[in-house]
Amino acid sequence: MSQIHAVALDSSAEAAISIVLGLVFIIGATIAVTVWAYFRLQAHRADAVAMAHYRKLAEDAVANQQELRTELAKLADKVATVEKLMRDVG
Repeated sequence: MSQIHAVALDSSAEAAISIVLGLVFIIGATIAVTVWAYFRLQAHRADAVAMAHYRKLAEDAVANQQELRTELAKLADKVATVEKLMRDVG
């Protein structure tokens, strides 16, 4: 009878250890996934900020290009006027 009792104690101790190790593994895995997700979120936020700055830079470049085209058209008109004046004089 004492051997059965000793086997039962060993079995319950092994079960308890297995349950504790299982819980520790699950909690550790949950913490690891949470930390990984947090840093991934931070990387996405940094990418979003960089993309917003890039978008603003692109919009500014387009606006500057429009201004340059307008000024170039005005300059071309003035050059055409001066050429016409030179032809009329010469």
